Amino acid sequence: MKHHTATRTLSLALALGGMMAPLAIGAAHADTVVKLGFSSPLSGPQAHYGKDNENAARMAIDDLNARPITIGRQKVKFELISEDDQADPRVGTQVAQRLMDSGVKAVIGHFNSGVSIPASRIYSDAGIPQLSVATNPAYTASGYKTTFRLVGSDSQIGGSLGQYAVQKLNAQRVAVIDDRTAYGQGIADEFIKSLQVQGKKPVKREYTNDKASDFTAILTSLKAQKPDLVFYGGADAQAAPLAKQMKRLGMNAKLMGGDMLSTPTFIKLAGADSAGHFSAVAGAALDSRASGKDFEVRYKDRFKQEVVLLGPQFYDGVMIVADAMKRADSTEPAKFLPFIAKTQYKGVTADFAFDAAGNLKNAPVTISAVEGNDWKVKTVVQ
Repeated sequence: MKHHTATRTLSLALALGGMMAPLAIGAAHADTVVKLGFSSPLSGPQAHYGKDNENAARMAIDDLNARPITIGRQKVKFELISEDDQADPRVGTQVAQRLMDSGVKAVIGHFNSGVSIPASRIYSDAGIPQLSVATNPAYTASGYKTTFRLVGSDSQIGGSLGQYAVQKLNAQRVAVIDDRTAYGQGIADEFIKSLQVQGKKPVKREYTNDKASDFTAILTSLKAQKPDLVFYGGADAQAAPLAKQMKRLGMNAKLMGGDMLSTPTFIKLAGADSAGHFSAVAGAALDSRASGKDFEVRYKDRFKQEVVLLGPQFYDGVMIVADAMKRADSTEPAKFLPFIAKTQYKGVTADFAFDAAGNLKNAPVTISAVEGNDWKVKTVVQ
């Protein structure tokens, strides 16, 4: 009996070994799955920005997986872990922790400065690179080695708008409104600094919030100051009714704002009252770069809509991470993080290189005005 039992045991072991061998061989050739985190507002009044960002990030993931690339002698398959931060700092920190718990190797996000700034500490503590379009200068002021800005800062955008307002539009009486968010206040502050450097100061500054829709009281107060230009630090959902109400009150002032104003949504919501107003976007116009033109065509073909705003920068962010991993020959953050810091990457929106704080070097700023039913580029400031 012992002999037969031993024989059966040996036969079973050989059989199992035969079954497991192909599995082992298959496992050896399986793709390494690398998770990349993404976060933006995917619900609420800023969802159109967030979906644009997510669309572009998924395009980048699909482009990478179509190649595919090899890292550490293993084919890599990228997976996007997407989260909705609702443009809310509190939700954003919860999202950041969930992304860390899910094992992502890098995070492309967030969209809002007010969300990116508190989340950056969580990513820094975990040693995970964060590539964001946050424009408030405070985003890169904490000294975190994990923090990188994919666009110019408010000092560049606000500064460029301030110079354009005075030097090109000959604005003499400028009023300022901001929505008290980290983004809105930050870009308004930098715009005012630019005015002051040029020997001017606002005739008045007013404040609102990022949920407001009725600006009658604020505009009535400003109208008494007879401004020829009103600067708004905030999003398109508020800028559009602001423009309409300015027209209704008989104010002939130009409206000017940063990148969150520079969208098709602003024109759609404001209608004819959007004409002649100005905005600035951190980055070069897509059609000024060969790869930008290609991206724009492919984006429209795939999603059946125009690029909203900063989706192309999210595309570039994914590609920068993958490029750093390839150069480091590793998907481990501790190994490829230094290679992000040394990035020299030609993206669809800019030639990317970062300074010691993680700011984008030589960040272009594109200033546009609404003409007809579109934003028309007026100048690009480098």
